[in-house]
Amino acid sequence: LIDFGDLGQKKSSAQITKNYATTDLQGRQIVAVVNFPIKQIGTFMSECLVLCAMDHDNNMVLISPERGVSNGLKIG
Repeated sequence: LIDFGDLGQKKSSAQITKNYATTDLQGRQIVAVVNFPIKQIGTFMSECLVLCAMDHDNNMVLISPERGVSNGLKIG
């Protein structure tokens, strides 16, 4: 689950397991899009789109704010 502050918590099916363990993600801020429709991926309902870059091995690398901000702020 991703905490978007006043927008609540949302699930995502981001394919980031090659570079991140669950413990690496707890408390980490990321950039995501929440105003897309929910998308079914297999049996999972993805409620947001996590933004990533691709590394040289085509693995996902999370995009994060440079410094801490409030969860759920708009991207400008």
